[in-house]
Amino acid sequence: MTGVKVFLGALNPIALKLGPFEIHWYGVIIASAVVIATFLAVREGKKRQIDPDDIYDMILWALPAALIAARAYYVAFEWSYYSQHPSQIIAIWDGGIAIYGSLIGAGLVVYFFCKSKWIPVWLMLDVAGPVVLMAQGIGRWGNFMNQEAFGRITSLQFLQNLHIPHFIVQQMFINGAYRQPTFLYESIWDILGFILLMSFRHRKHLFKQGEVFLSYVIWYSFGRFFIEGMRTDSLMIGNVIRVSQVLSVILFVGGLTFWFIRRKKLTNNPWYLDGNELNPQKS
Repeated sequence: MTGVKVFLGALNPIALKLGPFEIHWYGVIIASAVVIATFLAVREGKKRQIDPDDIYDMILWALPAALIAARAYYVAFEWSYYSQHPSQIIAIWDGGIAIYGSLIGAGLVVYFFCKSKWIPVWLMLDVAGPVVLMAQGIGRWGNFMNQEAFGRITSLQFLQNLHIPHFIVQQMFINGAYRQPTFLYESIWDILGFILLMSFRHRKHLFKQGEVFLSYVIWYSFGRFFIEGMRTDSLMIGNVIRVSQVLSVILFVGGLTFWFIRRKKLTNNPWYLDGNELNPQKS
């Protein structure tokens, strides 16, 4: 009966069913976010003298690394469950990936790929940062379809007072109670950050290379800290500490500190708009 209650009146998480094969909305939404992010990254990369083929090649390596790392991160902190249900470890279509894990996996690929291609690592991260933030905002709607990444129990009146569409209110009825739509809070925060970064990163003498990416880290970690505190499905350390809140504090403080240190000590860092100075074809 529990499964019936979860999806009673809720949207169907299955987008398409072909015989024994099911295509989940979760995967469709994540894939759509990746496609949009890739398009925007390639367009911006051309302006910064980064070959589109290099971006495509990097993404081909980064995507599986991000997916594996995101799942491994999640499974590691939920090992008490997965050790008893090993067949569920690969069931990624049911959700259960951690954004911070994906960023670690993708970040390692970006570093080594850029080093091998003579592309400034910080410049590539600057190009990727805003569109990754946008993709995260879109991706949260995959959590919405799976009825996950939700918050504490609330009232129907509270949700109606938010003036959000009725289909969101209905989807937030989970396990017999209405829940805080924390997926929506984070999606809005991410998209707002994306808009701000896209609006300001082309201003002359505003960002040194690396600072667009650090802005992304600072913005995302700040919002994630507070939103994570509202959630009831957080990955925990000892049932006391929320893993993502700890990481958010580290990234926020580390991002700000690193920004100021680089600005003060590395005065010769190129501006973001200078593009790829290592590109021999740059005029």
